[in-house]
Amino acid sequence: MPETVTLKLKEKNFEIPVISGTENEKALDIRKLRQESSYLTYDPGYGNTGACTSAVTYLDGEIGILRHRGIPIEQLAEKSSFLETSYLLIYGDLPTKSQLEKFKKTIAKQADLNKDFKNLFASYPKFASPMAVLVAMVSSLAAYYPDLAKSNPSKEDVDELAIQLLSKMPTICAYIYKTTLKNESFVEPRKDLDYVSNFLHLMFSSKKKEYPLNQEVVEALETLLILHADHEQNCSTSTVRMVGSSWADLFASISGGICALSGPLHGGANQEVMEMLEAIHADGGNIKKYVSKAKDPKSDFRLMGFGHRVYKNYDPRAKIIKRRVDDVLKKLGVQDPLLEIAWALEKVALEDSYFIERKLYPNVDFYSGIIYKAIGIPTNMFPVMFAMGRLPGWIAHWKEMKENPETKIGRPRQIYVGKNQRDYIPLDQRT
Repeated sequence: MPETVTLKLKEKNFEIPVISGTENEKALDIRKLRQESSYLTYDPGYGNTGACTSAVTYLDGEIGILRHRGIPIEQLAEKSSFLETSYLLIYGDLPTKSQLEKFKKTIAKQADLNKDFKNLFASYPKFASPMAVLVAMVSSLAAYYPDLAKSNPSKEDVDELAIQLLSKMPTICAYIYKTTLKNESFVEPRKDLDYVSNFLHLMFSSKKKEYPLNQEVVEALETLLILHADHEQNCSTSTVRMVGSSWADLFASISGGICALSGPLHGGANQEVMEMLEAIHADGGNIKKYVSKAKDPKSDFRLMGFGHRVYKNYDPRAKIIKRRVDDVLKKLGVQDPLLEIAWALEKVALEDSYFIERKLYPNVDFYSGIIYKAIGIPTNMFPVMFAMGRLPGWIAHWKEMKENPETKIGRPRQIYVGKNQRDYIPLDQRT
């Protein structure tokens, strides 16, 4: 007998089916609740609502588990590359050696941008937000690839969409940096470099001087991209699914995800960490003052980069990236007062009972900003870096949603709390 739960309402009792995931997660299947009872469920922020089934990523925030297609994030960060992890997320299994080589070569081959597309960068003002430009550029790809911007693409089209987005995203991100922040000429992608090395080349090389690639920097950035590749049904991924549920094409859906990611509570969190560190430094580096403010219930100050909406334990991604932080800072010989403040805050969070009891551990946003700053990536480019890393997860979820015959257009309900019916009052009779 299938498991059920009895819901007792005024009119009668309702039997709610229970569904289970492969990790024994339990959910109440309320699809017929309104139809049979006229009741809705109320769940602001959807924290207790499963909007879909998914085989892409498993996350257990209580224990601190993150797995992509069943493989622990710790193993992927140590042994995999970003493109191999991307293949895993999008297609469901690790690629064979020949599949991976073909995947890499095809992406490297497609990394350049159309000449007319490149001209679009010059149309944006130098003070433009990098994320605003990124949204526009990704959305504009649909105009240059109209054969792929379909509401119901074939399997071959989806494969080509994945290639075009993965190949062009690093070039677009680097060119945004070159135009809106540096006012420098573009350099061409190099097919002889791996994905991450080519991105660093596109960012920091000039026509006069080639960027000297550092293995520790390349490995740290590769790790960061892997750690950001997917994170279950977060705000931006849910947005990609919501937009795609209307049969919007992948370019439009990814653009929607980037918009969601631009918010400071999501993709802008690591940017806010660095801005917080700068504010503390400008105030004399008084750590105790800001820790006291964070503990004060009357203060609206928050220590950014600590705690997580889902993880009630140490963020497993934070443990991984902290080791990379140490490697990069030692190799580059970075001495930065902001980093000293960051380490002091980390020490407090790991030792102070206030933070321990509330499980406010440093999260991945705390450490990722430190690495980006050490590499030389400016603060307002941090969310762009996050988008580049999250891209394969967005593609994987959009693809999964399109392939699921149970997918319906997203249409949440509401509990109306406005005025009851009333009559229109003519303008000359209103007081």
